Amino acid sequence: FFPRLEVRGEVIIDKAGFEKLNQSRLSEKLSLFANPRNAAAGSLRQLDSRETAKRPLKMFAYGISNPFDLGFSSHWDVLCALKKLGFNINSHIKPKIPLKKVLDLCKEFSEKRFSLNYEIDGMVIKADSIKHQKKLGATSRSPRWANAYKFKPVQATTKILDIEVSVGRTGTLTPVAILEPVDIGGVVVSRATLHNEDEIAKKDIMINDTVFVQRAGEVIPEIVKVVLSKRTGGEKLFKLPELCPVCGSIVVRRADESAVRCVNAVCKAQVKERIKHFVSKGGFDIDGFGEKLVDQLVTKGKINNFADIFELKALQLQELDRMGGKSAENLLKAIKKSYNISFSRFLFALGIRYVGENTAKLLSNSFGSLKDLIEAGVQVIESIEGIGHIAAGSIVDFFENRENIEIINRLIKYGINIKLPVEKRSTEFEGKVFVITGKFENLTRGDVKKMIEDRGGKTSGSVSKKTDYLVAGESAGSKLDKAENLGIKIVDHLFLKQF
Repeated sequence: FFPRLEVRGEVIIDKAGFEKLNQSRLSEKLSLFANPRNAAAGSLRQLDSRETAKRPLKMFAYGISNPFDLGFSSHWDVLCALKKLGFNINSHIKPKIPLKKVLDLCKEFSEKRFSLNYEIDGMVIKADSIKHQKKLGATSRSPRWANAYKFKPVQATTKILDIEVSVGRTGTLTPVAILEPVDIGGVVVSRATLHNEDEIAKKDIMINDTVFVQRAGEVIPEIVKVVLSKRTGGEKLFKLPELCPVCGSIVVRRADESAVRCVNAVCKAQVKERIKHFVSKGGFDIDGFGEKLVDQLVTKGKINNFADIFELKALQLQELDRMGGKSAENLLKAIKKSYNISFSRFLFALGIRYVGENTAKLLSNSFGSLKDLIEAGVQVIESIEGIGHIAAGSIVDFFENRENIEIINRLIKYGINIKLPVEKRSTEFEGKVFVITGKFENLTRGDVKKMIEDRGGKTSGSVSKKTDYLVAGESAGSKLDKAENLGIKIVDHLFLKQF
């Protein structure tokens, strides 16, 4: 018997690899990556592993999931063992440093970071003793035995040539500063988000201003402040437009929000992202309807909103790149399979601002039909426990938009069957907390989660002393080990079907 070894690390693309990757994309007339971090993250998200394998990825191993169980007494011993096993360990790691020298070392690296062959924006300081690590524990987001020391961002001065407005998936109008190109830490920056009107007013930003710019987290360009002494009187005030710059619809700003939004669901700027959200696993969950397909369909004018999906024909699909007859047939079958959908998933798929999966469930359990929800006012919706005033206002705004209602009516016309909630068959799991791990034959984790919730149970993402059951499928990971150590009852999905 060999204990499971789960190695954790960070995937990077070094500077030379990044330059080579972008040169290759340039020769293929593809869009260039903005920085190595985005390139590495995008490479890992590729659905085709062959495409990922083409990227110049490297990994620094920095730990394992269960050092205490495997008999290690220190973090440095773990890293040494990983190095012997052939894993790449960062050569700049300094073990067993006295606490009083830690900050000196951080300051030293902040000065020499630009000489490294990869980008960093800070250092991580860890307790070396595994015993101390276990005693300190962790939150749901991060361990308490490790802290990040972020370097001071590199700043430069440049000029704001203009301010443009972009429109995001949820319709948010975001002002973007067009800058006189400036080099910041080896990256040429020519644009920076200004977030919203309040941020512009707070920093007193005007067109033609000279400003300090930095890359937040060494990635996202941001304007720090205006150099007031450089003003000449030729600066111009900026004001967000009263109409959406893409579709011309009236924009809305609620009294309790800083964002200005276009609430027109067929606004071209929002179409691609809305469709991607609509077909996602939490929504209609249409198998094969990936990001590249959405981009092609919208760019080539095959669909203009998510209702158009249900009018697609095989011949239209076969006109797309890498879409043969069989692929088109499979996609149409997947679309047909999605016609029956629960009320909560339908609401989530619509992409209403502030309506995530949980809020969608609260709405579906509180209204007897879609018609009842559409006709409800802000006061009625915010009276539901768990839904606040801002979310309620966003829901009402969405259903008051004529284009949104037209799209919903088309979905109903095409035969979309919205299944209303039914009473739970059993209260067997009332008050019980379940954690799901592993893979299940012919079932998604969403299916297993629904089986639990239909029987009155609750689900959690992490194992703790409060967990009553671990539902384990094939290839269950560290959650299974932790559940066994805590003496938590371990069951499979067949156990759920008994009730």
